[in-house]
Parts: sequence; structure tokens; C-alpha cells
Amino acid sequence: MERNLVQPLAAAVLSAAISIRSYRKKSLDFSGALSGFAVMTIHIAVNYRFAAVLLGFFVTSSMLTKVGEDKKKKVDADFKEGGQRNWIQVLANSGIATVLVLIAWTQVGTQDFCLNSKESRLMTYLAGGILGHYCCSNGDTWSSELGVLSDDQPRLITNFKPVQKGTNGGVTRAGLVAAAAAGSVLGITMVILGFMTTNCTFDVAMKQLLLIPVSALSGLCGSVIDSLLGATLQYSGFCSVRKKVVSKGGPTVKRISGLSILDNNAVNFVSVLLTTVLTSVACSYIF
Repeated sequence: MERNLVQPLAAAVLSAAISIRSYRKKSLDFSGALSGFAVMTIHIAVNYRFAAVLLGFFVTSSMLTKVGEDKKKKVDADFKEGGQRNWIQVLANSGIATVLVLIAWTQVGTQDFCLNSKESRLMTYLAGGILGHYCCSNGDTWSSELGVLSDDQPRLITNFKPVQKGTNGGVTRAGLVAAAAAGSVLGITMVILGFMTTNCTFDVAMKQLLLIPVSALSGLCGSVIDSLLGATLQYSGFCSVRKKVVSKGGPTVKRISGLSILDNNAVNFVSVLLTTVLTSVACSYIF
């Protein structure tokens, strides 16, 4: 079998196995499993490091979603066992990065590379954007999943007034720390694998260590942007019947914050887009 066919075939087999298992574990619904298969196959077939960052986000976020489910049921009006993310949620959290991965493939194929603007500013933009994309998604998920379990009182990010747990735009210290940690985990993943898969000069290779603090800031920045959008453009209200924060108004719902302009998937998409751009530009100047 030709060598250039091995990686895409291995990508398809591994992606199918992960998607099927995720569907059975209820991390993804059927549409999410199909779209997840396509996204993972593209990442693995093009670049192992990009795939590792994607899987780092997916695996850790899926695990944390299942932590404290009994407590989350009491707070989350849209709670689903295991998470059961659909195709819209999958693409909102991976679609932009998948496009960037495909652009990278048109430039260098499956060859891995260090971030080095002197050699290629475009590839540095792309790699930084892909990393920033998943740091944002991971940071938002860790922040939400761990923040709701903490004993900290959530405060609305726009005015710092105390709000109910589950309010869009509500932040906690634990959640913000979790967001930074989520980003740094992906940065560490990219750096360690890069030492094994790239061939760069010593000084350029050592400079890649800066990806770790950049990733931490991307995770934190993504979570903050998501919270700002959630507090202003996404509706939150408290339902006196269900005793939960809901995303739609009604006769038994008292408004807490936000306008009914964006839903949760749109908030995720916009925050990911902005963080991707910011991280991409930052990397082009740092590396």
C-alpha cells in the first residue's frame, strides 16, 4: 500500500472508532457522531499535532461534562446525559479550525512545521489560529463545567452583580482559572508533539515553548469573550416554575440579563472566531 494512503486510511479508521464510542457513551448524538467523524478524519489525515489538539479538547471536555451530572441537572435547563452534542455544536466548536487545517494542507501537505514567521507567516497564522480555536472551545467548556460545580458565587461579567448558577455571562474565579488551565493543556500538547514531529533549529524549537502561555491566555480570553457575548446578546431568565435559568422568556420567567439575539451555538461560534483571529495575529508577532 502506498505510504500516502496510510495516513488518511488510519485517520478514517481511528475517527470511526472514536465517533462510534462517543455515540454509545452519549457524548455525541447521531448527527454529532457523523460530523465528528468528518472533522477528526480531516485533522488526523493532515497533521497529527492538529489532531492531538482536537482530541485533547474533545476528550477532556467530554470527561468534564459527565462530572457532577446530578448537580448539573438541578441547574441546567437544557441538560442532556453525557452531553449528547449534535452536528451544530460540533461544527460551532471545530468548523473554523477544520477550514484552517485544509488550507494548511494545500500549502505543505502533511508535513509538520514549527511556528516561525521568518520562514512562513501564513503557516504561523494558520497554526496559531487552529490552536487558539481549540483553546477557546476548551476554555469555555472547562469554565462552564467546573464553574457550575464550584462553591463560588457567579457574578455577571458586565457589572459583577451576583447571579444564579447557569446564567449566561456569569463567571467565577474557579471557572476563569479552569479556562486558562484548559488552554495551557492544549499548548503543552502541541509543544511536546512538536519536539517529536518537526525539524527546526534549536532556537526556533525552544521558542515554541511560548505556545504554552499563549494557549493559557487564549483559553482565558475565549471564555471571557464568550461570557461577554452571553451576558449581552443571549437571553437569561429565571423560571419560577422550573426553578432554573432558561434561555427564553415567558409568563413565569423573570429576566436576568441579555437580549434574545444569539443562541448558545452562535455565541460559541463568534467567541471561537474572535479568539482564533486574536491568537493567530499574536502568534505571527511572537514567533
